[in-house]
Amino acid sequence: MSTIAAADERVARTSPLGRLMKRPEIGALVAAVAIFVFFAVTTDVFATLSGSATWLRSASTIGIMAVAVAMLMIGGEFDLSAGAMTGFAGLVVGILTTEYGLNVWLAILVSLALALAVGFVNGLIVMRTGLPSFIVTLGTFFVLQGIDLAGTKALIGQVAIQGMRNVPFYDQPQKLFGSSMEIGRGTFYVSIVWWVAVTAVATWVLMRTRVGNWVFAVGGAQHSSRQVGVPVAKTKIGLFMGTAGCGWLVGMLLLFTTSTVQSNTGVGQEFVYIICAVVGGCLMTGGYGSAIGAALGALIYGMANQGIVYAGWDNNWLKAFLGVMLLTAVLLNEWVRKRAEEAR
Repeated sequence: MSTIAAADERVARTSPLGRLMKRPEIGALVAAVAIFVFFAVTTDVFATLSGSATWLRSASTIGIMAVAVAMLMIGGEFDLSAGAMTGFAGLVVGILTTEYGLNVWLAILVSLALALAVGFVNGLIVMRTGLPSFIVTLGTFFVLQGIDLAGTKALIGQVAIQGMRNVPFYDQPQKLFGSSMEIGRGTFYVSIVWWVAVTAVATWVLMRTRVGNWVFAVGGAQHSSRQVGVPVAKTKIGLFMGTAGCGWLVGMLLLFTTSTVQSNTGVGQEFVYIICAVVGGCLMTGGYGSAIGAALGALIYGMANQGIVYAGWDNNWLKAFLGVMLLTAVLLNEWVRKRAEEAR
């Protein structure tokens, strides 16, 4: 009897190092530390308060979206419209306030409602038709990009919002989405706080709630999950709406930090979000990953993006770095997955 118990994985003892190595974010943590040390040693500005504030600001908006995309990937789906959504959300607020005189808070709520509606439609189409979310959200991406470009130009005759600072009560949401604090010589923006908050909430949902169990279940075994009573459609639609909601949040952070938004804002960033999520430990096949890992992936991107500038290198090396980082993460994640399956 004792031999059977010892062979049972549910009661088998695992060393602290073994448990640590099974965490999806451990690879991203090691990479983040290595990249920080490298640029801190090779440049004079990177590790200072002013330098840290710069790459943390870059990482924060990417990180918010990376966390949302990671949750969706854990649920077994993708959203290629996430980047265009950030520009769409900011443009809606900008046009409604500067061109039509709508109250800024009401415009923000309208923008949020539209973003959530797009996420709901994405999820509904995927669940009702069975089409790959890659294709569905690629279509949504082009729709949003067309609206952002042609729609904005048709309404205001240009492709950028101007005059946001003249909008009544602009300073109120600006404190919430665009304020900053001076620490030493560094300017730290509130987007960093939002990044930490979103990561904390997502981690709590994934690790401590029934909804988190559902997310892992529908990503790892959708059909089996449905058979045991998991609300697959509601879970996945909720994840799409969460990604759209975070796109709205990033749109507000960008709008009220710079007081302007371009029609091409966010376009092309959707693959960066996916890369950050994969680097953070998410499997492309779903059912595995973490919000903290995605946040670390975004931190790696932010540090590399700014570190390359501080080192005086050609900015185009960032693309090569992202490619190597993605391939390395995919190979590492696959190796970890196989080792975990063998351990079972």
